[in-house]
Amino acid sequence: MSDVDPAQDTSGHRARLRRRLIEGGAEALLDHELIEYLLALAIPRRDTKPMARALLAEFGGLGALLSADSETLARADVSETAIGALRIAQVAALRLLKSGIADRPVLASWQALSDYLHAAMAHRATESARVLHLNTKNVLIRDELISEGSVDQAAIHVREVVRRALELQSSAIILVHNHPSGDPSPSKQDIAITREIIAACRPLNISVHDHVIVGSKGQSSLRSMGLI
Repeated sequence: MSDVDPAQDTSGHRARLRRRLIEGGAEALLDHELIEYLLALAIPRRDTKPMARALLAEFGGLGALLSADSETLARADVSETAIGALRIAQVAALRLLKSGIADRPVLASWQALSDYLHAAMAHRATESARVLHLNTKNVLIRDELISEGSVDQAAIHVREVVRRALELQSSAIILVHNHPSGDPSPSKQDIAITREIIAACRPLNISVHDHVIVGSKGQSSLRSMGLI
């Protein structure tokens, strides 16, 4: 999808989109209009409406498109300029959501944490795992992606999780991984590895508060389900 196109916006269409966005707020534009306007800022001399519609159709929606990594976008014939526009929107959104859990007890900000995890992981095409490290006040001190795998598996190694918690002097951790299928239901393996990590952390006085599984259809908490 080349950026080089001499088309001019003589109709004032983009100006109308801009006014609707500024005056109407979050619900003023449809998904394809948001992507169209975002791409237009990066590719001003091109009609970006067809491109926006095509990308949303190919990736299956706004969340999946904005969550796609640069390599996946490039394979879809998206130019570097357009990739930059899409990625900056994703990064800004994640930083905004992450600010909702910064410098405050995570367990008291669970909805903000859920929103951040959904945005960060729900639409990933491959399974990935991360560990949230907390201090004695349950404030987040580190959010680390520890594994990226295939469409149905990401390795979590008990020894590596415990070693890193000791290095960071974590008082507690929260395990998180996603299910690309969209179904956040825990598998037997998910439950087993969580219990192994709990057993390894217990003698070291490191609490495992939860294991959260994220999917496009929702989230599961092993703690809330009574599985740990």
